[in-house]
Amino acid sequence: MTELGTRLKEARLSKGYSLDDLQEITKIQKRYLVAIEEGNYSIMPGTFYVRAFIKQYAEAVGLDAEEVLSEFKKEIPDQQKEEVAQSISQSPTRRKLNTRSTNRLLETMPKIIVGLFIIVSLVAFWFLYQKKMSSDQPEELQEDAQVEYEQQTPPPTEEPAVDEEEDAAEDTETEETTEEPEEEPAPTQVISPGTAQGETTSYELSGTETMNIRIEVTGDTWVGIRNEQGAEQVEDRVYTAGELVNFDATANAYARIRLGNANNAKVFINDEQLQYAQTITTQNIIITLQPGE
Repeated sequence: MTELGTRLKEARLSKGYSLDDLQEITKIQKRYLVAIEEGNYSIMPGTFYVRAFIKQYAEAVGLDAEEVLSEFKKEIPDQQKEEVAQSISQSPTRRKLNTRSTNRLLETMPKIIVGLFIIVSLVAFWFLYQKKMSSDQPEELQEDAQVEYEQQTPPPTEEPAVDEEEDAAEDTETEETTEEPEEEPAPTQVISPGTAQGETTSYELSGTETMNIRIEVTGDTWVGIRNEQGAEQVEDRVYTAGELVNFDATANAYARIRLGNANNAKVFINDEQLQYAQTITTQNIIITLQPGE
């Protein structure tokens, strides 16, 4: 057991929490909590989640998370080194894929050129054939067709005269009936720029009576939504790319969103994307619906 794991375990026991209790509080799987106490970070989904889970563990047992991360930073895996190693190991594979794609394009290019040549030849042949057929048609037939067409044209008919006074009255009635009252523009919602305090940013939503929250996940990240009393509104867990989190917070007029990696999540309020006031990775977002005037 590492010094960090010993420190966290002592703080947990001093609070009287079991691992099951801590799992219920943090929503972190029990096996990850055991791995943190034993210093076995290899089973974690990534180095980012090592720091995030340690921070949540420390907060749950009453420790200063930032102080713990700073004091034991040597025991925590370096996220940047792991990402560089992964990118280096993946680059040869990408080169192979690009080389294969180029070879396939070179193989199919002659077939494409031959196909285009055949299509152009067929179009040119059809065009010349139609032109030849038109020029071979006798002039007499063309003249007869023209004469017959002129004979079938019906003579113009005179429209009955209409009283000018009746036309003016009808025009006036039409103008009166087509006038419609102007509609007032629908109010639009406004999201405040946000007030930051530590890793928590508070926003105010006004100009609307609804507060529908949608979170689009583009990569692995922890997502949780709670009400003003701290009750869980959606399942707090790690969401993967492509998953959606939807919640109607209109009745509560309040929502606290916890993002483990804000770079992998987009938050929408009534289909309008929320612009993050802070660029930190792990952050809390509080949204309050203001009553209408």
